[in-house]
Amino acid sequence: MNPIYRAFPPANLKPRPGDPADLSCGGNNPTWFVRLLPSLEQKSFFEKWNVWNSFGSHPSAVREKSVEVFMCPTRRGGSSVSAGQTVTITLPCGCPAGTTQFPGGAAGDYAANQGDLSPGAINMPTDFYYGGNGTGVIIASRPRCDDMMAPINWIDKIRLTDLVDGVSHTLLAGEKHLTMGKMNVALDDVSIYDGLHLPAFARIGGPGVPLARDPSFADSRLYNFGSWHVGICNFAFADGSVRGLNNLISTETLGLLCNRKDGQAPLEE
Repeated sequence: MNPIYRAFPPANLKPRPGDPADLSCGGNNPTWFVRLLPSLEQKSFFEKWNVWNSFGSHPSAVREKSVEVFMCPTRRGGSSVSAGQTVTITLPCGCPAGTTQFPGGAAGDYAANQGDLSPGAINMPTDFYYGGNGTGVIIASRPRCDDMMAPINWIDKIRLTDLVDGVSHTLLAGEKHLTMGKMNVALDDVSIYDGLHLPAFARIGGPGVPLARDPSFADSRLYNFGSWHVGICNFAFADGSVRGLNNLISTETLGLLCNRKDGQAPLEE
């Protein structure tokens, strides 16, 4: 068992406190990376997944299959697998939050834009890591349950019309920070298919959450976008363009780019 790791609780996909019972199922399903597979000429691989079953219930051969486009050649080559591990979690206050099992699976270098910190981050019903609370574009969503309490649909869907700041001013996804020496090590670098743990598939940015400036940057919250490219971090914008942002970009401008609905155009830097 790994030593205590200080990070936000892996409760990102649980229903928000006060949600009805029919939103209390699922939360550990495969991520958006799996949903994307048919569009990447990976239909046969996609068909090996059941997107309504838990990530960990899939055979290891499925969980550990790498897709080249999900990896940055600056960091990885060929394939990269995060081994299954049990990690002891504590909250930022130092309070124990139990142990969490991270099933092994393919790792990767990109993450969805979950938004900024404006919803909150310390165990409140509005915390950004609860399903539906993200201010970004590809956000953690709550599943609706059938009569047998099995997940059947996602209710927190973001559409183009929800990107009120404009698609050219809103981040879709980007390179996720990984501290040097932590590759394939839970909790830092778990499988990108693991839908229970927000750091696996998403990041945030803005005041309080800068871009990681270099591979030595360390923040146990694991919120940050970041790259091993010198001086920049690459992002896909919602208009389909790919641009590199300076690692020294102000957190205010970064937050405007991460939040789809702040109503402000980002400053040029």
